Amino acid sequence: MGIATPEQYLERMFRMRKNIYMGGEVIGRDDHRLKPGLDLIVDTFERVDDPDLKGLITATSHITGEEIHRLNHIHQSSEDLLKKQELTRLLCQKVGGCIQRCMGIDALNAISVVTKDMDDNYGTEYYQRFLEFMKYFQKNDLVGNCAQSDVKGDRSKRPFEQTDPDLYLRVIEKRKDGIVVRGCKAHNSNAPFSDEIIVLPTRLMTEQDAPWSVAFAIPADAPGIKQVVRISAPRERKYLKTPYHFGLADSMTIFDDVFVPWERVFLCGETYYASLLAMLFATYHRHSYTGCKPAITDLILGITALAAEYNGVEGASHIKDKLSELIATGELVYAAGIAASVKSTQAASGTHIPNIIYTNVGRYHAGVKLFHEFEIMADVAGGLPATLPYEEEFFNPEIKDLLEKYIMRKDGISAEKQHRLFRALSDMLCSAHAGVALVGGLHGGGSPIMEKIAIRNQYDIDYRKRLVKRLCGIDS
Repeated sequence: MGIATPEQYLERMFRMRKNIYMGGEVIGRDDHRLKPGLDLIVDTFERVDDPDLKGLITATSHITGEEIHRLNHIHQSSEDLLKKQELTRLLCQKVGGCIQRCMGIDALNAISVVTKDMDDNYGTEYYQRFLEFMKYFQKNDLVGNCAQSDVKGDRSKRPFEQTDPDLYLRVIEKRKDGIVVRGCKAHNSNAPFSDEIIVLPTRLMTEQDAPWSVAFAIPADAPGIKQVVRISAPRERKYLKTPYHFGLADSMTIFDDVFVPWERVFLCGETYYASLLAMLFATYHRHSYTGCKPAITDLILGITALAAEYNGVEGASHIKDKLSELIATGELVYAAGIAASVKSTQAASGTHIPNIIYTNVGRYHAGVKLFHEFEIMADVAGGLPATLPYEEEFFNPEIKDLLEKYIMRKDGISAEKQHRLFRALSDMLCSAHAGVALVGGLHGGGSPIMEKIAIRNQYDIDYRKRLVKRLCGIDS
């Protein structure tokens, strides 16, 4: 098949076992509360024929030679990384937020590198298992979730030091036909909308952490998997309908003695490569942020500029200065992603790895600037997004005309347009969904401190010291 239709994707979701725990119930993927998030994934399937994305949204599989969705592609060149980054930005612009589908393929790209290196060094067969799984994944145009973050327990202790060993997911039994795992992975965005959960280690591992050094793929509704889900979406419109009503979902995914057959196990006990795999996924996922985060900045910039126009202050110098700040942030992050793509390196598997320093610099700036971007948006919009009456009041015959009279700002812009803009600003700034997106934008893919650590560990500071020593005449 290679490229699925939206209908085929939804059919897969709706026939999955009910294992989503939400609101005191166990529900299936056909529950109406999950629809905003499902629609977000559906859009990535619908866009395959979008003329604006021609040459970007599909790729040729290096495994089968078939045409596939780019969001299921293992990057074979710098150009592949550049196209993934551009596609991510365009898709996020079109739907007004995160497309969520990058996590699974970011994990699989990391696995493609590490499994080949393990096979070359240890004579294992992980890479061949990975290739067979990728054939299945690409043929059926599946959606993957990356489950990396363990709940971690006492942060000062390593996995083997925890009082409860299950606070990091671990192998509790090795059998002839596979392994049994137990634990819980947190912050699993898009897990309720995924066909497969791709499990990775979360941190650097020591030799004593071998049982926790495991990576595998498992169907999202496999026996023993329980998804405890929180959803967030802007309040659904009753009257002022918009083209899109998308939401996010995050799962605490519990692995309650889950059996994983060996053909789906990609790492088991190799602590050095577990550490490398954790780092590589972070690299790929932070590179994806250099596509999606500039798209979010595009939206923040656009709505801030429109608010200034509707308020009649678009010509003010301080407004222009704030818009320039937003432009500089978005394009700096995007430029870092471009640099990471161009300066990528090729692994033994043929997979291209984005430059670690440029990737982390881009993700770091995206995270630390996000709250300031929201501050700019709130500053220009004023207080109305926080105190805007409910939508229904604007359609109450008794007060409709009065509300339309008093929401007016700049002449020539209708009351409905004013209302629509500030309703959107309220969603972006003041809703529960906004709070989730803001914290997720800071910590998703790694908190800023983790990017700092990655940058510092990879950067050649000694070389810069030698430069200065030479210029100071300290060394010959």
